Amino acid sequence: MATDLRRLTRYLDDYLGIVQVPDRPEALNGLQVENSGVVNRVAAAVDACQVSIDATAARGADFLLVHHGLFWRGLEPLTGRHGRRVRKLIESDIAVYSAHIPLDVHPEVGNNARLADLMGIMNPEPFADPEGQAIGLVGEVDLSLGEFITRLRQRLAVEPHVIAAGPDRLTRVAVVSGGGGGLIGHASDAGADLYLTGEGSHHTHFDAEELRLNVVYAGHYATETVGVKALASHIEEEFGLPWDFLDHPTGL
Repeated sequence: MATDLRRLTRYLDDYLGIVQVPDRPEALNGLQVENSGVVNRVAAAVDACQVSIDATAARGADFLLVHHGLFWRGLEPLTGRHGRRVRKLIESDIAVYSAHIPLDVHPEVGNNARLADLMGIMNPEPFADPEGQAIGLVGEVDLSLGEFITRLRQRLAVEPHVIAAGPDRLTRVAVVSGGGGGLIGHASDAGADLYLTGEGSHHTHFDAEELRLNVVYAGHYATETVGVKALASHIEEEFGLPWDFLDHPTGL
């Protein structure tokens, strides 16, 4: 069912709180590239990279929904690889819509909400407010560390990096998708005995050890696949638009 581009983007702006949720300027959340004005098929991807753009065109989709948009490097001339991306989008009549922090924190389709649900974390509540935005969720579980890791492998299809520095029996788990290693202290302050995120720096191993907190790095990419899938499914429910997920894992 064809849908007017402006109608769809206005709905998403409102549903995701694009204007209200703070983010880095380079995120440029919302509609980043417009097409001729009609959407027939949605492609969902984590990143607006060349592979995702080419796959969108190959699938015959005309609306690319992403978590990481086109402008993470800041201002760039439309030359080289940046120019190639934009030319392909225009030639293929593909619109690009990006939602970064608004998609991380959304209570229904957000990366953190979907991860919490996927992992069976009960009664999740916001935590970690480093820059005026409660970025993560923390809630209750009743699992051993081994049971949690097995569940993660099965449900997210990843082989996580585990820093087993906390208790074996888990009662409270904190979640932040993507590159949340810098929030280990916030997870500890929230009373978590395990912190699940995508990736972190070398020194965070010692943060986990010294705070006696289990930390699980499940991959930046993998932890951010769940939100765009959930949002694309929501678009299908609201607008009747079919969608595809374009999987392009980085291994990071």
